Amino acid sequence: MSDTQPQTSPEEKQKTPIALRFRGFLPVIIDVETGGFNCATDALLEIAAVTLQMEEDGTLVRHETFEFHVDPFEGANIEQTALDFTGINLDCEDRHSVPEQIALGEVFQAVRKAVKTTGCNRAVLVGHNAHFDLGFLNAASSRCDIKRNPFHPFSCMDTASLSGLAFGHTVLATSCKRANIEFNNSEAHSAAYDAEKTADLFCTIVNKWKALGGWPLPAESDTATAPDTTPAPDTTQSDHATLTEKNEE
Repeated sequence: MSDTQPQTSPEEKQKTPIALRFRGFLPVIIDVETGGFNCATDALLEIAAVTLQMEEDGTLVRHETFEFHVDPFEGANIEQTALDFTGINLDCEDRHSVPEQIALGEVFQAVRKAVKTTGCNRAVLVGHNAHFDLGFLNAASSRCDIKRNPFHPFSCMDTASLSGLAFGHTVLATSCKRANIEFNNSEAHSAAYDAEKTADLFCTIVNKWKALGGWPLPAESDTATAPDTTPAPDTTQSDHATLTEKNEE
């Protein structure tokens, strides 16, 4: 008798609640602070990632935060208006910035670990105006020639849109206040602070949807076995028309 153990297919592996909730994707909140709006030419100056976990009762909560101040890549454009808006001082001795390669390498390593721990297949970026963050993340990853980017290349979840639906507002600070999440404007525009508040907002919306009965969905078996109450179509006219056509032939 062979001692070889049978291989377990991905479908047979036990999925964690968070993997089941998001179709095998792990939501990871990303926030970036930059030197402008153009991800191809403007500097990435700060990046923060927040991982999530799901408790036994299905409640989604914030887990770990990873943050880095980033050295502008060679030839990067930095708008003074962007620095004024974020309050970033590139000459500050306490900034302790690192090259993009190191910052992204550390963030991606932590995200890959979280994906594996939760039994997910891949990470999906969650952000406030998420395509902005995803654009800068992908551009920096391409500049650094990183081959194993754990994030889906174009899909993302946007808390600005979700907040518009749930709370009638798209601004992060106002949305947080409407969701009863404390928000300090003096700490805003730090990648770590904004990422954590975005994570809290995302969790609040997901948990609220669950509390309102939107999740889990009805079991497929429930809908499959439910009687079909759709009225049968009235075929009288079509049958009469067919008969008339046959008589005219």
